[in-house]
Amino acid sequence: TTRPLSSHAVSETTSTIVCWLFTMRFLLASTVAALNIACSNAFVAPGWFSQTSRVVPLEATADDAIATLASSQAASVDKITAAIPDLQTKPDLSWTAGSVTIGGSPATLDGYEAPGANGNIAWLSSLCVQSKLSALTIFNGPLTDVPHLLSRCAVVGDSITFALDFRPRAYGAYEMRDAEGNYPGPETLGRQAFEYSGARRDFDTKFGTEEVAAFLQSTRASLEGATDTPRAPTELDLLTRGPLYMELTMPLTDGNVATIVAAREKAADYWLGWALDGQHAHKPGAPVNTQYVYDTKYKQNAYGALLPVYAELFAADGATLTAADSGPLDEAYVGGGS
Repeated sequence: TTRPLSSHAVSETTSTIVCWLFTMRFLLASTVAALNIACSNAFVAPGWFSQTSRVVPLEATADDAIATLASSQAASVDKITAAIPDLQTKPDLSWTAGSVTIGGSPATLDGYEAPGANGNIAWLSSLCVQSKLSALTIFNGPLTDVPHLLSRCAVVGDSITFALDFRPRAYGAYEMRDAEGNYPGPETLGRQAFEYSGARRDFDTKFGTEEVAAFLQSTRASLEGATDTPRAPTELDLLTRGPLYMELTMPLTDGNVATIVAAREKAADYWLGWALDGQHAHKPGAPVNTQYVYDTKYKQNAYGALLPVYAELFAADGATLTAADSGPLDEAYVGGGS
């Protein structure tokens, strides 16, 4: 049986034999990846799957890799849609199959919002550029303090880049962290140092827990030949990244694709669990207003941080893709009806 493909995967012309062979390879790699990701609570990858004792990796193609990632991404979005009844599609901000090309490749984008208190979402973008990009972006609405989610994969040549982040909803001066992981104190920042440290402590207690950190550590250890992506962060990158931000570049292999699929699905599950947890809802009034003001500026900064990333990948089409993927920069309507 061939693996199911999402509407984003434009692979109908691939022969049945090639699809079957890739499916068998992917299932094998997925089994190993699932076993490895399952060890996240142990804080380390299993020794038999270490960087120094691997079987020879199977090569994945760009088409197959993005099709697989897009199919998994669509399944995660379906899971979110089933769990959050208020989630509504935004046809005017979406791209249907065959309507848009980016960098010469067909592109699709499914945009959503959820104005209700149960899973308040300002913008969800499920994006695919055939053979090049699979990205899931979720900006939450101001009714909760649940982290935004960034989950993006890009194929360039025979490499794949994987970025994953749970993005805090309050300013914690994360860009000021030094090489030893320390932050400026009151002798440098005055009383604001306590405000920022409180925001960091709140995030770590609710979201950036030891369990989540271990999951990310295990994922990193499981990826074949993965290194930090050699791209100097911009000022806006530093302002928008969370403390657990991970961006890795690695060879495009079946094993790496399978590990990334498992990690992205688990990250989406973490996000969904938080979104449905009522304890993360703001009290009405000032907290919601404060969150809205912060989020509006944050989304503008996130747009500015994303623009050079997509410009590097897609040249002149980068600006178009950035605007589409970022969604509405003013989310005033979310939580109060359109």
